[in-house]
Amino acid sequence: MEKILSFIAKETSGICYKSFKYCFEGIEVPKVIYDDKQSITVRRSGETDKGLTSSKSIIELAQKISRDNKPLFKYFLDGSRRTYKVDDIAYGNRLYPIIAGQIGVACCQRKEPNSFKKALYTSSLALALPECANKDNLSSELYFNSVIQKLNSLASLKNRKISIQKLLPYPDRALKEGEKYEHKGIAKIHDEMIETEKRFVKKMVHEKMLNLDSYLLKDGSLQYQKMKSGDFRDLCSLKSNYQCVVGASKAFNPELCKDKNNRSIAKQIADLELFYRTPAFMYETERVPGVSFSVWYLRLRDVRKTVNPFDGILKIEKVLVTDSEEENGLDSDEIDRISANIINERNPTCYASDNRWANHLYPIYLTENFIKSNYLSDTYFLNLF
Repeated sequence: MEKILSFIAKETSGICYKSFKYCFEGIEVPKVIYDDKQSITVRRSGETDKGLTSSKSIIELAQKISRDNKPLFKYFLDGSRRTYKVDDIAYGNRLYPIIAGQIGVACCQRKEPNSFKKALYTSSLALALPECANKDNLSSELYFNSVIQKLNSLASLKNRKISIQKLLPYPDRALKEGEKYEHKGIAKIHDEMIETEKRFVKKMVHEKMLNLDSYLLKDGSLQYQKMKSGDFRDLCSLKSNYQCVVGASKAFNPELCKDKNNRSIAKQIADLELFYRTPAFMYETERVPGVSFSVWYLRLRDVRKTVNPFDGILKIEKVLVTDSEEENGLDSDEIDRISANIINERNPTCYASDNRWANHLYPIYLTENFIKSNYLSDTYFLNLF
């Protein structure tokens, strides 16, 4: 039976090299991947209480909300992707990697303290090829959709009841210093995951799942970079969907955030006391044009019980939706309410199960594990090729 790689080589007039296949997440040297990649300079306050200039304790409000047993967050969203290099393929005088990926996005719902279940879930398999694989120079979307249809008719996939949902072209121009085609392919698969997250948020808003007493907590940043393609490429046109959505970043680069005098506020963040938050600040970034964010930092864990001073601190983001919010910042009471509810999500922990435990919120951890439990095994997936 013809397998995926031989079909792609024949269909796109390329030459495959039967290179070593591996999972990027399993073989590359571990490194810190930050949710935020854009330098931020604080120009304006991001909240209505303009007199707040130092950190603020949230513990009393958190305890009150806990006693009332009316948590704000009912839904928890996470996206995950696992990527692989499955071969090298030659077009003309250049070799390009063929990147494959498993993508999963899930939203879990908690109606009651003892009830945590899937609300939305989707998974897909994707391939990333260089743009020059379009040998006929047709419309990129039409060409790669045609290749996918033919690919999924292979007996080797049909017999396993498996299909590839996306064939994603990545830029094939000559590389600059430090660039890798592998990273371009992985970025396309990551963008597909982000598109799915946006689609979930839109669906939840359309079905009235979100309201002022039923928020969605999303793992990671809300700074969705404007994309060149896709149904949800521009966050500016979708920001009304994010009225009841909060982003919580486990991994952030503290050196990227600077005050109005262009000085780092990393020490201010590291010195946060337990259950304190920083003042919120407002910023816009060229990465997400037309959208303003209110951002603040919140400490969930005692620094004496963690490895480094930034363990146990989350970066919290909220899209500013209304004209009033864009002018005056997010209501300070709303920031306190969000912060207090996040504090109440800090337990139980995934200590010893995940080395990011100090920055993990357990409902997000469960959602992430649910996604990963549905992946095909690396061995099985790589053998498809």
